[in-house]
Amino acid sequence: MAQTVADAAERRWAVVVGAIIVALIAMMVVTGVHWSAMPPSRVETVDVKRLHLEGEFVESNLGTVLGDDGKVVVRLVAQQYSFEPQCIVVPAEMPVTFRATATDAIHGFVVGKTNANTMLIPGFVATFTTSFKTAGEQLMPCHEYCGTGHEAMWARVQVLEPQEFLAKAKGGERMSCVPR
Repeated sequence: MAQTVADAAERRWAVVVGAIIVALIAMMVVTGVHWSAMPPSRVETVDVKRLHLEGEFVESNLGTVLGDDGKVVVRLVAQQYSFEPQCIVVPAEMPVTFRATATDAIHGFVVGKTNANTMLIPGFVATFTTSFKTAGEQLMPCHEYCGTGHEAMWARVQVLEPQEFLAKAKGGERMSCVPR
């Protein structure tokens, strides 16, 4: 009698656990199908084959610019094994919007000890806004393994005092701390 009760309890628990597993797998399948059919909003894409020929990420458009509206925008491209531009100029204590993409593999970057951190996926534009508290130079390494030259993939970020940055930005040209 006791063995029959124990066997019945085991079967009930086996059914409950099996139902939970089936429900979890069903949720993963439904979610996966939904996200593949309906990507998240605000997804910007670019054609990596034409990236250097036209649009926002042509070489002459890369670097830092102070817009007519007073917004600071940094555009950069990651490719094995470098960032373009290699050195970025940004102001301290002002919001800076980064717009970046990758051409060939998944890359990413983090700027020194700041919260500027993103992943760059070929064909997609990563956008975020941050500000830098203090002036100085920061390193910006790639933090996603991208191949055998990964350890040498880094750039510099020069954070200038706001007055110095605004004086340099008056020309309206793209700024970089690498001479052209």
